[in-house]
Amino acid sequence: MKGKGFFNNFKGKFKIVILHPDTYEEKGGFNMSKMRLTIFMVMAVILIILGTAALIVFTPIRELIPGYTDVTLSRHVYELKRRTDSIENVVTQKEQYIENIRQIIFDGKLPDDSLAALINKGVKAAPTVNDFKSEKDSLFRLKFEAESQNNLSESTLVNNNNKEDEIPTLFPPLKGLITNYFNPDSKYFGVDMLSESDTIIKAIADGTVILSDLSVGKGYVIGIQHVGNMISIYKNISSLLRHEGDVIHAGDTIAIIGVPDSISNGHHLHFELWGNGKALNPEDYISFE
Repeated sequence: MKGKGFFNNFKGKFKIVILHPDTYEEKGGFNMSKMRLTIFMVMAVILIILGTAALIVFTPIRELIPGYTDVTLSRHVYELKRRTDSIENVVTQKEQYIENIRQIIFDGKLPDDSLAALINKGVKAAPTVNDFKSEKDSLFRLKFEAESQNNLSESTLVNNNNKEDEIPTLFPPLKGLITNYFNPDSKYFGVDMLSESDTIIKAIADGTVILSDLSVGKGYVIGIQHVGNMISIYKNISSLLRHEGDVIHAGDTIAIIGVPDSISNGHHLHFELWGNGKALNPEDYISFE
């Protein structure tokens, strides 16, 4: 039959001979059937496919194939994006903090997000909760308020045990005569100190420079952040010796005194002290004698 003949022909054997190209001398040979040759070729193709797949799956070469990415890449991208967002939020908060300080120092106004500014814009404050207070609770409140009336915070200038080692030691910024005094009622939040020309100005305590810039009408201004949310401000400066981000220590030279005062016809420094966002009387914390 025709089909049986084809199958028999497929099983037929043939000899593969290796000859010398010049002398045609037989160097070797082997018998091979069409079926064995077909099986050999199929196995060779399968091995090539498996080898290629293993090379792609288990080696970095897979990243060179378009559309085939590392399975951990998306997780790394998400983690980097999350960290970037966190850093961006921190930077935004720091910039807002510096901008609020600039508004207080240069413009003498509260930042827009303060409670007073929101009330001025018509935003209603949270309603007061009238809760019942027992006699013991009222006495405790009065005692606590009396003990902490002059505190900057619970753990900075003064505490309940009056531990003086927690009170920061403040030094006068320069030696001079006070000509204008602290008067918050007239919006004067510091003191003016009269001194000689080219007098150096020193830091009152350890801290970090957070502001070093030129102010209209006040000469150069420098601000230092100290421990306990305390900030010292030095205005009417002719030459700055420190810049934003510098870490300084108490007594370090930070600037040179500014232009002559129009009233006393002498050189003066305008000095302010702030704690927890409130203006403090420098004479209450520094001995200027």
